[in-house]
Amino acid sequence: MAVTEAQNPLLGENTCGSLLKKLQEIWDEVGESDEQRDKMLLQLEQECLDVYKRKVEQAAKSRAQLLQALSDAKLELSTLLSALGEKSFAGIPENTSGTIKEQLAAIAPVLEQLWQQKEERIKEFSDVQSQIQQICGEIAGNLNLNDVSPAVDESDLSLKKLDEYQSELQELQKEKSERLHKVLEFVSTVHDLCAVLGIDFFTTVTEVHPSLNDSTGVQSKSISNDTLARLAKTVLTLKEDKKQRLHKLQELASQLIDLWNLMDTHPEERRLFDHVTCNMSASVDEVTVPGALALDLIEQAEVEVERLDQLKASRMKEIAFKKQAELEEIFVCAHIEVDPDAAREKIMALIDSGNIEPTELLADMDNQIATAKEEALSRKDILDKVEKWMSACEEESWLEDYNRDDNRYNASRGAHLNLKRAEKARILVNKIPALVDTLVAKTRAWEEDHGMSFTYDGVPLLAMLDEYAMLRHEREEEKRRMRVSNTNKMIRI
Repeated sequence: MAVTEAQNPLLGENTCGSLLKKLQEIWDEVGESDEQRDKMLLQLEQECLDVYKRKVEQAAKSRAQLLQALSDAKLELSTLLSALGEKSFAGIPENTSGTIKEQLAAIAPVLEQLWQQKEERIKEFSDVQSQIQQICGEIAGNLNLNDVSPAVDESDLSLKKLDEYQSELQELQKEKSERLHKVLEFVSTVHDLCAVLGIDFFTTVTEVHPSLNDSTGVQSKSISNDTLARLAKTVLTLKEDKKQRLHKLQELASQLIDLWNLMDTHPEERRLFDHVTCNMSASVDEVTVPGALALDLIEQAEVEVERLDQLKASRMKEIAFKKQAELEEIFVCAHIEVDPDAAREKIMALIDSGNIEPTELLADMDNQIATAKEEALSRKDILDKVEKWMSACEEESWLEDYNRDDNRYNASRGAHLNLKRAEKARILVNKIPALVDTLVAKTRAWEEDHGMSFTYDGVPLLAMLDEYAMLRHEREEEKRRMRVSNTNKMIRI
């Protein structure tokens, strides 16, 4: 396009034609030759061509730069769309006609929007990947990973890829929640076990991981594989310890009960160890009371067992003698002859020798007592009749003395009472033969059944009855002779 004088006022004064005219005037005035003038004009023409050429080259270079910029912009636009996963963008001009600058001007705002969208998308990716990295670090137990920001792959910032990361994050968050729940369950179990065992919970749980202390927030607790494994191991160790302690405590409780029963310990003294014996038959899971399996409680029970063990020997003699006295009382009531001194000496010798367990000795004595009671019960019917027989014999003896008393009918004080007793005595004495016969029959039956002699205070009962029968027969014969003698005297008179 030509530049007019109106467009450039300087041209009105300094146009090529006016300058050439002025140059010619100068040459005319100087008197330059035509040859020199032609030479100078050729030089001017060449210089003009050089200027135009430089300007054209500059314009071509500028156009090439603009085309490259346009190509770069289009490539960048394509790259951004590809990275963002966008097939198209609302702001991209559909008409690609127009000057290069117009095309660049049309693409520039679109690129700016896409760059802004890219920055926002990178931030979203970085946030999601940071959370993924953080949870992965928590699971791996390597929290140092969180000190380094994750590298975002800017070649793929599509929503699809973002959704994949978000899905991965959701899975990790779910796993974190499950792990946290498991950690809290383990910690709760450790707390309950420590309470029952009387162990310091905070020391135990912080040895697994410092974050498990109650003072830290729930979300700050370690959920790593190592922490879970160590928690599981701690729970197993505490459960095994609980099982062993319960077994030990139950053994001690059993020993206590045996010793109490052995020594007939007073219930008040037993109640002092209710906290030990209450878990006598409990299973491991049933023991939940805090301190129920504390070491000091077990040591207290051990000390008590040891103390009772030391008292056992002396107390055993006392209890054994008490049972021996009970046995002797049964024998006395059953009129069975025993040697108490020999029995007591035997008891002392057995306890002092240590050859027999006190429980066995007392059990044997209990068996003896039970046997003695059974024997006494089997003798009761006969003994009751023996008492009646002996009572009747006493009345018989009294009646004989009464009959020999010549003053029995005097009106003395109490004579009427003796008369009444004599009447009853005669009735009772008349029953003695039948009573003796019954006793003899029952005694013989008892002896046949038991295969031994029935003794009364060491004397065979049948011998006693035979002796009484002989004496009674002799008395009857004496009475008969007395009556015959008296009758003869009366006849002679």
